[in-house]
Formats: sequence, structure tokens, C-alpha cells
Amino acid sequence: MKRTPATILREYGPFPCVARVNGVTYDGAHVWIATDDALAAIDPASGKTARKLDVAAHAGTAFDGRRLYQIAGDRIQTIDPESGRVIATIPTPEGGASGMAWADGTLWVGQHRARKIHQLDPETGAILRTLESNRFVTGVTWVDGELWHATWEGDESALRRIDPESGEVLTQLDMPAGVGVSGLESDGADTFFCGGGASARLRVVRRPK
Repeated sequence: MKRTPATILREYGPFPCVARVNGVTYDGAHVWIATDDALAAIDPASGKTARKLDVAAHAGTAFDGRRLYQIAGDRIQTIDPESGRVIATIPTPEGGASGMAWADGTLWVGQHRARKIHQLDPETGAILRTLESNRFVTGVTWVDGELWHATWEGDESALRRIDPESGEVLTQLDMPAGVGVSGLESDGADTFFCGGGASARLRVVRRPK
């Protein structure tokens, strides 16, 4: 495993009227953050909130190119990003859910204390595959065929690239002590967006070449 310190390029927030950042996704124009009772679209150029959707947003968030997916308690909601209307729901895997990502027509859902990542059928919630982790899973993202997940235990947090077949850790980016990651998303290129939990912040981390 290659292990290096994470390079934090930028920090947004704390955002007004936001107690926590629970999940993160990116639609190509805005970074969406889950904030308990709303999804907020953040302009990455200015850091300002462009709009909000009043939906339950307790953990991970994902975007499939048309729709948002949001963990809300024991279910995953499919949301129309224009109207904010919930158009479908599926159950979370037994044991809850934390981070979430979209890739190749399926959802990838992390489980915090269970230390697992499940690949789900987005229509039914059926588990297609499971990867085991040796750390808490607090965020999940895919970029260029690479599967990354965030960890956060105590004062230690990191971003880890893992083998999508075996779960073996290939690369680890260590965040500074006391800086947690509660949600993870790639911009599709060379940076990650990282939720900051109760700090109500969003951080941008360089993705290694």
C-alpha cells in the first residue's frame, strides 16, 4: 500500500444554518451536500449555496447523470433535482448505510460500523456484491475505474483506493489529525470533495496521479 499525506487544496464553509455535512455528490456544475433536512447545491467557484431541496438527507448522496440518490434513515430516495420530488425509494442494506456512489448503472453503498461496501441494484435494493473493509466506511466514490472510500475513526481519517474485486487497499491519503471525512465524491478528474461532518465544512483534496 502506498501511503501519503492528503493535500487539501481548498476549504468551504462552515455553511450558514448547516449543522453537519453528511454526504456529498457532484453533478458537473454543483457540489451537493446532505445536511440532515435538506440537500444544498454549492457553487464550487464561489462556495455559495445556489439552491436547496427540502428532503431528508441523513448520510450519503449520489448522482447518476439525471437523478439524485439520498440516504434517509432506512431507505434510499431517488430525487428529481429540479423539483425536489422523491420519485422512488429502496431499502438500505440491513445494518444501515453511510457513503454512496453511482457507477455503471449501480449504487455503491458504504456501511460505517459494519465496515463494508455493497453494490446495489438501484431499482430493487438487491445486494449484487459485497467488499469487506478493515476500517469504518464513511464515503464512497468511483473515478476512472478506481474505487475510493473514506474512513473516519476517532481523530484519524483517510481516503483509500481499493481493489474493486478483492477490497485490498492500494493507496491511502491520510487527512490531518482531527479532520474527518463524512462523505466523498470525485469531480471526475483530479480532485475529491470531502464532507466534514459536524465542522459543517467541505474540503477539496488532490487526487494522486
